[in-house]
Amino acid sequence: MTKLDQPTDDTPTGVSARPITPLDVRQSSFPSAWRGYAPAAVRSFLMETSEHFEQALRNNERLRQEIARLESTIRQQRELEATLQSTLVHAQKVSDDMRASAQLESDRIVREAKGRAELLMAAAQNRLEDAQREIDGLKLRRREAECTVESIITSLNGTLEFIREQQRDPKVLPHRLRMDVAS
Repeated sequence: MTKLDQPTDDTPTGVSARPITPLDVRQSSFPSAWRGYAPAAVRSFLMETSEHFEQALRNNERLRQEIARLESTIRQQRELEATLQSTLVHAQKVSDDMRASAQLESDRIVREAKGRAELLMAAAQNRLEDAQREIDGLKLRRREAECTVESIITSLNGTLEFIREQQRDPKVLPHRLRMDVAS
């Protein structure tokens, strides 16, 4: 067993300047003094203290390792959070770009559809105007035909009246006979 370092003026009795290990506690010995402590009780106390001290050191080491593990986990989680944040920002940017692109595409499609609709409306208007002109032309031709037919009917009525008059009046020779006479 080793003896503890002798106390100096600046250190309390039984305290050394270097850190005490559980082995130092186990191997320590104290000089006997008159009316001193029971050596067996001191030895038992030192052994128990050494065991508690060793357990405390093991707990400290375990806690240091746990802290290191947790710090590593925190670092990984922060890296993951940064990656997720970056991914979310990128996804938001892509979403915004897609929305803007879709809006531009829909605006283009609407403009094209309006242009096609205007062309179709103009073509339909032209066909309507052509059909109206054709109808007006047909109405005019009908009136002309009606006038011609009325003129023919009037002429035929006049001729018919003339013939009836000649048949009633025996003095007048039929038109045919005159032609025969003239020949």
